[in-house]
Amino acid sequence: MSFNVLICDDSALARKVMKKSLPAGFVENAYEVSNGVDALEVLAHHSIDLMLLDLTMPVLGGISVLGEIKRRGLETFVIVVSGDIQPLIHRKVASLGALDFVQKPLQPDRLQSVLKKFGFVITTEEKALAS
Repeated sequence: MSFNVLICDDSALARKVMKKSLPAGFVENAYEVSNGVDALEVLAHHSIDLMLLDLTMPVLGGISVLGEIKRRGLETFVIVVSGDIQPLIHRKVASLGALDFVQKPLQPDRLQSVLKKFGFVITTEEKALAS
């Protein structure tokens, strides 16, 4: 199963790391943007299954993006990927609808664990059991 993914981070290197951290065959279409305004534009014009979202960006940050997604009733799953480890921020993004929070620097196994947790990735053993 593959998904339309939006990666939103002001760092080109961080976007590259996030994209490479996704499992092989996971991405059908990948969109990359460097700020929240551009992210909302992509969300308005494309069906996005999963968004990887940084919090600290120029123009419009991740908290505001989450608020706009909620306000506009946009349907996409969001995983926040940020270096901001404050418990208050974790609670805030959860209250705005983020599925989970992955701390930077991004560890690919942590991201894949979150994807498995929410059913985006099914292990070979789970596929065998379902057959």
